[in-house]
Amino acid sequence: MKSFSRQMALAAALGLSALTAAPAMAEEFRAGFVNTDRIFREANMAKSAQAKLEAEFAKREKELVDIRNNLKTVSDKFEREAPTLSEAQRNTRQKQLVDQDRDFQRKSREFQEDLNTRKNEELQQVIDRANKVVKQVAEAEKYDVILQEAIYINPKHDITDKVIKALNAASAASAGANSK
Repeated sequence: MKSFSRQMALAAALGLSALTAAPAMAEEFRAGFVNTDRIFREANMAKSAQAKLEAEFAKREKELVDIRNNLKTVSDKFEREAPTLSEAQRNTRQKQLVDQDRDFQRKSREFQEDLNTRKNEELQQVIDRANKVVKQVAEAEKYDVILQEAIYINPKHDITDKVIKALNAASAASAGANSK
């Protein structure tokens, strides 16, 4: 009976020491969260990349809009005039419309592919720079882990504002250095 009591006392003591050690360990572990969507929307570097892409692709986009509008105008005109055209004229104009539409579709696909490629290149630069800043913040503030994807995160663990501020400060500094 005495050995059973000793075992219970020992188990209780071990359990108590484990319970008192758990909060100390929990305080040592620091986790943070970064919302990459917010970085893409709010960081000056990301906004600059978006503006750069818009400027780079604006001319081609306008050309596509003009082609689409012209194609619609020609198609509407064909629909109105089709009943009065001879079969040969109707077939010729219909073939021209199909060729123009095929050309428009090809140009649209090429535009979209080029835009996506450039967008991925620009976003990769933002991601690379943001990851460096996240690492700097994590090391400076002694975080053990920084998450970028989570189903739920307590806002007190969100360091996105710190990362955006650091990114903006870095891009302002590099813009100032580039203008000198």
